Amino acid sequence: MSTKVAVVTGSNKGIGLAIVRALCKQFNGDVYVTSRDVGRGEEAVKTLNSEGLKPKFHQLDINDLNSIKNAAAYFKGKYDGVDILINNAGTAFKASDTTPFGVQAEVTLRTNFFATRDVLTHFLPLVKHHARCRVVNVSSMLSASGLKQCSPELQQRFHSEDITEDELVVLMQRFVDEAKKGEHKQGGWPDMSYAVSKIGVTVLSMIHARHLSKERPKDGILINACCPGWVRTEIAAPGAPKSPDEGAITPVYLALLAPGATEPHGKYVSDKEVQPW
Repeated sequence: MSTKVAVVTGSNKGIGLAIVRALCKQFNGDVYVTSRDVGRGEEAVKTLNSEGLKPKFHQLDINDLNSIKNAAAYFKGKYDGVDILINNAGTAFKASDTTPFGVQAEVTLRTNFFATRDVLTHFLPLVKHHARCRVVNVSSMLSASGLKQCSPELQQRFHSEDITEDELVVLMQRFVDEAKKGEHKQGGWPDMSYAVSKIGVTVLSMIHARHLSKERPKDGILINACCPGWVRTEIAAPGAPKSPDEGAITPVYLALLAPGATEPHGKYVSDKEVQPW
């Protein structure tokens, strides 16, 4: 039997590093730190080594399609695929940042939605065919609150069970285009690019779950979006109530759902509980 493997994007620090730490303790297989910067990734591995843990490292810049393809080829070649994929990599502007909103929208959506989608496009086909495989997309509580601030028409589409991946991509791009013109509010969008990016991540998770249930019903793969909570990271405020290790609890819970479990699947989860969407 081939060695099982878990891959965590953007895991050289913060919640991602905490997820790797927890998986090293609980997952019976190889666990990979991935990051854009090789030096920072290798330093993260050394940090966990000092704690008695033995993660591995592979470079992965989710904003670089060639990097995604190279990483996918590596895991296909070495492990014949992946058992656990956690899409944690993301970015956010601080509230005090004076970068024009249109630029913030473009940068934030490029990483949080479009690049995450690229990872899924190339890694979902590699998810192995057995009942222990899990995909977790790290979203945010702001996806739910941001959804409520969208126009009724947008809410209807984002809630719809017949929304396609192509339609979602068009909607996400429309937000960016309208934000760059200063017309996003007239278009029915909230004034929060991070929230919109995570709406995209949550809905994409649901779309992929429906696709897997239809196209690979016997494989037992479960895919979900989750909110780790308000965590003390470089993105969040230093006064946030949760530590990175506490923020890792729900993503790791979803990654390690028991073999044979059928739920949750295609859900939005926080504090290990399915939340309304």
